[in-house]
Amino acid sequence: MNVANKISTFRILSVPFFVACLVYYTPEKQFLRYLALSIFLLGVISDGLDGFIARRAKLQSKAGLILDPLGDKLLLMSAFIFLSPISRMGLKFPLWVSFIVISRDVIIIIGAVVIYMVKQSLDVYPTRWGKLTTTSQMLSVICVLMQSHAASVLWWIAVVFTVVSGIDYVKRGFKVLYALDNRRINS
Repeated sequence: MNVANKISTFRILSVPFFVACLVYYTPEKQFLRYLALSIFLLGVISDGLDGFIARRAKLQSKAGLILDPLGDKLLLMSAFIFLSPISRMGLKFPLWVSFIVISRDVIIIIGAVVIYMVKQSLDVYPTRWGKLTTTSQMLSVICVLMQSHAASVLWWIAVVFTVVSGIDYVKRGFKVLYALDNRRINS
């Protein structure tokens, strides 16, 4: 396991601590919100760091292609679930925002499983839209954790990028599946 994969694994292992801070948060326990924010910020920094290290030191691996997006998905999905209306925080994500973000990720995961089952391999790589989505989602989570009113603007931006990137990934997925079917039919 290389350094970049260890950093991604750290991000994955930090998710339960992040969730625990959100679950046990009450207005009387503000320190838990700040602790959740700190854990999330470490996750954001580790996301950039593991990618930088992997590219710079040429440490890209099959494990890293799975661990890095898995860490992002787990951290962001848990944030959108536990900062939705079930949260005790003042400023939180509306249910529809969480629904859109989580639905996109579920569709992408199901699509990846289908592609893997059909092709027996899966090439995972982020797109420009995917990176913009992740960045805008991370910024909106940070704003909610900081209880900043800029969050409402950022979650609208995140929703737009989420929908656009979701459509882009679905189109790409169908191209991969149809390319495979057309080659088999023409063979």
